Amino acid sequence: MMIEVMRLKFFIDKLIAEIEKKNSVVCVGLDPHLDRLPDFLLEKYQVNSAPDRSEKTARLRDVIIEFNSEIIAAVAKTAVIVKPQLALYEQLGLAGIEALKQTIDIAQKEGLLVLFDGKRNDIGSSARGYADAYLKTDSLSGLGKADALTINPFLGQEGIAPFLNYPDKGAFALVRTSNPGAGALQDLLLADDTPFYLKLGSLIAEWGSEYQGESGYSNLGAVVGATRPEELAHLRAQLESTFFLIPGYGAQGGGAAETAGGFDERGLGGIVNAARSIIFAWQRPEIAEKFSTANYAEAAEFAARQMKEEINEVRVGGKK
Repeated sequence: MMIEVMRLKFFIDKLIAEIEKKNSVVCVGLDPHLDRLPDFLLEKYQVNSAPDRSEKTARLRDVIIEFNSEIIAAVAKTAVIVKPQLALYEQLGLAGIEALKQTIDIAQKEGLLVLFDGKRNDIGSSARGYADAYLKTDSLSGLGKADALTINPFLGQEGIAPFLNYPDKGAFALVRTSNPGAGALQDLLLADDTPFYLKLGSLIAEWGSEYQGESGYSNLGAVVGATRPEELAHLRAQLESTFFLIPGYGAQGGGAAETAGGFDERGLGGIVNAARSIIFAWQRPEIAEKFSTANYAEAAEFAARQMKEEINEVRVGGKK
């Protein structure tokens, strides 16, 4: 039964309500790599003729805002959430932060949830500072209107607790990431032969057990990559109340079949992120024949819809 939107309080329940409403688990990464932005936008804002660094970053800010705005409008009917990678905004300093703030507003006006990918963490007042900056709605940073944040669990429970202070906000802790080198640490066997990632996942489930919404899932989720489908399925079987952010689809090599193990018997339990394969879809050889650079937003819409349909074929409850 669909969760009643008016009764929602927890972030995770809002997310699942959007999944059910749109019949989609698509998360679009808003990662504006400067070397891949459309040339005509760079020319429109005269980025390369800027007289100094300050003016160049200001013009890049405007390019990113327009680019993100068009992408968001194009994918809004398909995606349930967007995920800006903070590093790609922070590299521009204050201009990048301004672009990020406007991106939040644009996405939320389109009805999309916003997940910051920052992998923040610390302990004590430092952890509280990060949590307040990114998750406190009236934060002094102006960024607290985001709905969720990725975090690093390496410092233990006291490093995670501050990020769970806001019931209407969520956190996704790194557990089994999609990058090739992750296994050197995450696959290590403990004294009882339990893989480190599995032990970490069980701790995340334990620490998040007091923050479960009506959906049965917790506001504390886990990042588990599609590039390791066996581990994804293993974690899904073990962590019944932990919702997954599943990166690795698309440019990182994962496909729809690799995501299947991340969903429960209802077709819930995870959102699947794709960034470059969606927002730069017009640069993909198999799509470039259909869309020009000027039609980058239409290409993103096409790619997002294609992603939704492919994943819905492998998850229970998903329909094209």
